[in-house]
Amino acid sequence: MSLTTKIKLDFDTSALEQDFFEETRLLGITASIKNYQFCWQLNKATGYNFRLNTSIEIQKKKRNRDYFFPVYDYRENNAFLTHYIYHNHCDGEYLLPEFKHMDFLWLMKGDTVSNERCGEYLHIAKTISGVQMVAELTIEKITNKENMVF
Repeated sequence: MSLTTKIKLDFDTSALEQDFFEETRLLGITASIKNYQFCWQLNKATGYNFRLNTSIEIQKKKRNRDYFFPVYDYRENNAFLTHYIYHNHCDGEYLLPEFKHMDFLWLMKGDTVSNERCGEYLHIAKTISGVQMVAELTIEKITNKENMVF
């Protein structure tokens, strides 16, 4: 007869999360379009080149099932700023359940984004066909920060 012991390890990820979210801005976007359509329209509106990055796709396991949340990224030329577009839902599960009403999360990371520039991105996102709402989200209001860290 063999005995198996389950060991659950809890890691304190607060330092990792704090480092990941340092100098970031986050927009929440509600839209009635597919993620690839949103990114295509965002590319047209900004001149950027958001691409699906499967190496940083977020995977969550819940109730013995895997959920995959695609992440698109674009790094600005001659700058440290990288933009990430997260799809916030997959088959009824949410990357950030506290923001269920948001379909996309636009994270700007790696360099300081001024209020004016963030306002420009907010305005651009609002002009995209199918977008109903865009709002800046504060990092402090995110209760599941670990879900966004890749």
